[in-house]
Amino acid sequence: MPVIAHISDTHFDGGERSAERARRAVDYIARMRTVDAVVHTGDVVDKGAPEEYAQARATLRFDVPLLVCPGNHDAREAMREHLFGREPEGGPVDGVHRLPGVTVITCDTMVPGEPWGRLEDDTLDMVESELRRAPEAAPVLLAFHHPPVDLGSDYTDPIRQRGEQRLAELVGRRPEVVAMLCGHVHTAAVSTFAGRPLLVAPSVASTLRTDWEPEGDEQDPPVMIAIHHIGDDGRVTSHYRAV
Repeated sequence: MPVIAHISDTHFDGGERSAERARRAVDYIARMRTVDAVVHTGDVVDKGAPEEYAQARATLRFDVPLLVCPGNHDAREAMREHLFGREPEGGPVDGVHRLPGVTVITCDTMVPGEPWGRLEDDTLDMVESELRRAPEAAPVLLAFHHPPVDLGSDYTDPIRQRGEQRLAELVGRRPEVVAMLCGHVHTAAVSTFAGRPLLVAPSVASTLRTDWEPEGDEQDPPVMIAIHHIGDDGRVTSHYRAV
């Protein structure tokens, strides 16, 4: 029964505030009695600068795998070199992670120079190929930065994931996809997409209020994370925690 810690939108910017908030999330996850992996659904840093990734790499240290999707504030080559320690290469930053009891496929929705996102055909081809190769009956989580549906925000809905029709068709015929994880909207949220749960992690760095909430001080909201538990029947249960 895997347990996945889910963080998003840390927005490391070289300053102490973003780093201190991320350390609170890291410390909480380190004290969890069970956790099999940490998924970060993007906007690791604020401007895509190498020094921001160096700060992120020094802070996001876990004893379990850290699985990362890029967001619209990230930069692919700087992420590869300064966060992952890899040689620069072209193309999306996608990944397949086979963990005990669950496969997590991290997908790059970044469109360089744009705030909105899209899954390229090469990424969707990879997802479909990996789903065919996944262990039989093992649940699969898809993770990406931009949500593929509107979530009720005048600010983030116009810059969500576009061209989501092929993803919807793919998920609709692959029952092993038990949920999708994303970030981007800076608020904890739960919705559905193609008949499956869409689980949105809150931002570690800041919180955006929905359009129908009362106005308030948004400068120092609590640091929040999501925790997803996958049962033996593939059902996903999610908990949100202020840390």
